[in-house]
Amino acid sequence: MFIGAHTIIESADADADRAFLRDVLGLESVDAGGGWLIFGLPPGELAVHPGQNGHHELYLMCADLDVTLAELKRKGVQIGDEIHDERWGRLATMTLPGGGELAIYEPRHPSPPHR
Repeated sequence: MFIGAHTIIESADADADRAFLRDVLGLESVDAGGGWLIFGLPPGELAVHPGQNGHHELYLMCADLDVTLAELKRKGVQIGDEIHDERWGRLATMTLPGGGELAIYEPRHPSPPHR
């Protein structure tokens, strides 16, 4: 039925954030026209939590949070001050050039198979 999911990050400086995703995080992209980049992402998963309707969150998953944060810091990425150790995983944030934050986490929970 579905072939994938399209995720949107709103940004006060979309051009800077697109360059960051391409040049710093190394995400592959295609130009959808006029320099409008659409980025490929690794396989994902979807969870439904109790909360407010219409509120959605995006977390980039990694296999080892410490290694990932060290690599991002070497690339000059601003990392949040705290690492949260939760039952379901370890969580940190990075700041995008446009000023927004993006969460990164190392899951402890099982993941479904990807098709």
